[in-house]
Amino acid sequence: MSAKKWSKQVTEHSNAMDLKAHVFESHDPKTIAKSLKKSAEESHRRKSSPYRSAMSMLTFYINRAGKNLPDKQKDVLEKAKDELRELYGKV
Repeated sequence: MSAKKWSKQVTEHSNAMDLKAHVFESHDPKTIAKSLKKSAEESHRRKSSPYRSAMSMLTFYINRAGKNLPDKQKDVLEKAKDELRELYGKV
């Protein structure tokens, strides 16, 4: 399996948590952050805190898919990190 397919597989079928379909395609950083927070908190399979799981998934997506994303969407995803930090009081 190629690296591209492997990373897509992880974001679509994560073992740590179930993600809402197309969550990373949203143009609203708050929507992305809230969805990741909800997914992480509802998961019973994650191995770390909900915050770490959500942030790890977001960072993974940015790092793996980032080179294929338009700059505007990369900015949205980076802002979603800030929103996630805020939701968890990590600011």
